Amino acid sequence: MAIRLAIAHAGGLARAGIVQILQAAGDMSVVAFAVDREQLLGLHNYVTADVMIIDGSDAELSNSAVIREIAVSQKTDVLLLMPKKLDGNVLRALSAGAVGILPMDAGAGELVAAIRLIAAGHGYLDPIAIRPLVRTAAHQDVEQTLTADDRFAKVLTTREKQVLTYVGQGMSNADIAQRLTVSENTVKTHVSRVLSKLRLRSRVEAALAVRNSWSHQECETVPRYD
Repeated sequence: MAIRLAIAHAGGLARAGIVQILQAAGDMSVVAFAVDREQLLGLHNYVTADVMIIDGSDAELSNSAVIREIAVSQKTDVLLLMPKKLDGNVLRALSAGAVGILPMDAGAGELVAAIRLIAAGHGYLDPIAIRPLVRTAAHQDVEQTLTADDRFAKVLTTREKQVLTYVGQGMSNADIAQRLTVSENTVKTHVSRVLSKLRLRSRVEAALAVRNSWSHQECETVPRYD
């Protein structure tokens, strides 16, 4: 069954190029387009798409309120095509529920691969985006940081906090399992519980949720156990 895609991009030539790439993939179908916020929200309400591809450089299209409205429906995942220079708007969009971020100058193969991963229920975060996002997150408002920490402290176990920390550092399940001397299946279980408790949909959102030093400190002091 073809992956159903919607594209929100104001640039006609750029949008046409994206469509050409996706149609050539063989397992994807572009079902809708939007060039502004009104069209985007309209097509989301009346068209069913598996993945929504949004121009992250367009403040109107990538507004966090728009992303959140799409994400809460839980029927369409959002992939942002980002500019080379990341800013707070992109971070807020990801925090609002986008599950993928890809540079605008990414190759056709990377775009197709990212869409397939997202459609399969995973997230996608291009490696070059990690450092800028961490820098941006580091300048988050202190009150927001404390609120997030309090939420983690109330709902996560000590081991789940450890796992969340390592996810935030970009480690794979296998790497985390080796670090904690547990099985990979145990790590998968912990990751699933973290996502469920924090109402997150992907490892990308979990990584972005790591905001302060409590988790890093605990990893050095808490004994290892299953």
